[in-house]
Amino acid sequence: MPEVILKPRKARPFYGRHPWVLDSAVDRVEGNPADGDVVDLLSDKGKFIARGVFNRQSRIRVRLYTWNAAEALDDSFWRRRLETALELRRQLGYDVPNGAARLVFSEGDGLSGLVVDRYGDYLALQVTAKAMAVRLPSILTMLAELTHPRGMVIRTERGVSRSEGLELRDGPCWGQMPDGPLVIVDQGLQYELDLAEGQKTGFYIDQRDNRVAAARYLRDRRVLDMFCYSGGFAMAASAHGGARDVLGVDASQKAVELAASNARRNGLTNVRFQCGDGFETLQALIDAGERFDAVVLDPPKFARSRSSLNEAMRAYHWLNRLAIALLPPGGVLVTCSCSGHVSREDFLYMLVGVAQQTGREIQVLEQRGPSPDHPVSAACLESEYLKCFICRVV
Repeated sequence: MPEVILKPRKARPFYGRHPWVLDSAVDRVEGNPADGDVVDLLSDKGKFIARGVFNRQSRIRVRLYTWNAAEALDDSFWRRRLETALELRRQLGYDVPNGAARLVFSEGDGLSGLVVDRYGDYLALQVTAKAMAVRLPSILTMLAELTHPRGMVIRTERGVSRSEGLELRDGPCWGQMPDGPLVIVDQGLQYELDLAEGQKTGFYIDQRDNRVAAARYLRDRRVLDMFCYSGGFAMAASAHGGARDVLGVDASQKAVELAASNARRNGLTNVRFQCGDGFETLQALIDAGERFDAVVLDPPKFARSRSSLNEAMRAYHWLNRLAIALLPPGGVLVTCSCSGHVSREDFLYMLVGVAQQTGREIQVLEQRGPSPDHPVSAACLESEYLKCFICRVV
C-alpha cells in the first residue's frame, strides 16, 4: 500500500477524523500511487492514522474514508456506505415516489466527493473528487441495484472539475432520461425541473423545510423573493403562508420562466416573477419608493474559496442593507448563505454590522440549516454550508 507521510505536528485534525488532507500537510509520498489509488496516511512517526484516496492534482491531496486499518476500500466498503446513507433517507420518510431527496451528501455521509439527488424515478449525481470519478462505473451499478431508477445523469461544476483533474461531462450516464421537464412534488407543491440544464442538480432540496418555516411569518404580507430560481420561497409564501402578494426576481430568464410556469401549475395567481440582477433590482426598488413587508434573500454562493471570504462578507453586508431599506418597522427578513466558507458566526456578525450601519434593530427569530437529508459531519464542519436566518426588523 502506498503511504502518505505527514509533516510534524500536522496529524491532529486527522486523528479527529477530518477527511481532507491538504497538500501543505504532506511531507512525502512513499510508493508511486496514481491519482485515484488507495493510500495509507501515516504520522511523521510512521503511525497509521487513516486510509483514503490520493490525488496529486488536487489541493486536497488525500480524501480519507476509513480510520480502521483492517478495512479495505473495496466495492463492499462503498456499497455499505451507500446502504447506510439510503437507510437514513428511508427513516426520514424521504422515499416518496414523486418527491425529491438528497440520497448521498458527500462528507456528511462519509462519501467525500459524491452527491446523489433523487427526483422521482431519476438520480442526478455530482462527482467532485477523483476518488469517486475513477469508481463511478461501480457506484452507478450499486445505485441502480439499490434504488432502481429509470435513469441517472451526471452534473459537473467547471471550477471543481478543473481543480480535481476530472474529465467528466454533463449528461446521461445510465438508463433513460425523461422526454421533457420532470415534475416533482415537494411540500404539497408541484415543481418542473430540467435534469440536464437546471441549477445545481435541478432543484434546491436543501431549503425544503426553510421555505415552509419562513412562510409561517408571511400571512397577509407583501413579499419580495430575491434570487428566486424556480420560485420555491415565493410559492411557499403564497400557498403555505397566505401572503397577500409575492414578487420573485432572478437574474436568469430561464429561471423566471420556470418559476412562472410552476406558479401557474399550482394555481397561484398572486405570485409573479421578473428578471433582474439582485443588487441592481433592490436598488431600483428603493429608488422607486417601493416597500415590502418581507424580503427573502437566497443568493448564490459568494465565497467559493477561503481567499474570497472578505469580499463575500462585503457582498452579504450590502445585500442585506439594501433589503432592510425596503422593510417597514416589523418587517420580516429571511436571509441565507450557501457558502461553506462562511460560518454561522460570520453570518451573524455580518447582520450585527448591518444593524449598526442602518440603525435598525434586527431580531433573529430562527437560525436554520438544510433539511436533514443533508447531515452535517461533526468531524467536517465545512459540511454545514447552508445558513438561513429568519429575522424581524424593527
